[in-house]
Amino acid sequence: MGDVVNFRDNALIELRGRVAALGEANADLVAFARGHSGAVAQIHAAALSALDAEGLDHLIHIITQDWPDSLGLDAVVIALSAGERAVRAGTSGVQMVAPAYIDVAVAGPPVVMRSVEQGDGVFGPASELIRAEALIRLDLPPPLGTGLLALGSREAHAFESGHGSELLAFLGGVVSRAISRWLLD
Repeated sequence: MGDVVNFRDNALIELRGRVAALGEANADLVAFARGHSGAVAQIHAAALSALDAEGLDHLIHIITQDWPDSLGLDAVVIALSAGERAVRAGTSGVQMVAPAYIDVAVAGPPVVMRSVEQGDGVFGPASELIRAEALIRLDLPPPLGTGLLALGSREAHAFESGHGSELLAFLGGVVSRAISRWLLD
């Protein structure tokens, strides 16, 4: 008579492995949801602070001075280009820049998130410190030209997941509308 094969032990080992893998996947999903929830709260708080601006100068101060702390970033820059003139505003103040800095960045998708060896030139002096950036196109109505909101982090993988581009596009929309309100009124 032949040997009896014990499927039960093998099935239990396989089932325990699957349960462990599902547990890890569940923990990863919960961690992502908690992180996403925190990001949503930060973006909403930043948007509300922009809506409270009492003028364009105040809006730029909120974006460049307050947002880095509230969003957990190292640099936030806003740049605007109209014709042959362009300006960037960051923690180091307001400087004239070549329009190409902005035109090249806004030529691509509405939101670009990436790890970099050095931040985009629009970050100015802070570009050497930036290892991850999110470049958000500002959709401004004519005759305002083009705009860019640049978020930078020293943490190389801060924007690597690709998640959150909708949130950043929302933030760019808020900034676009606020700028339009102050420049067209």
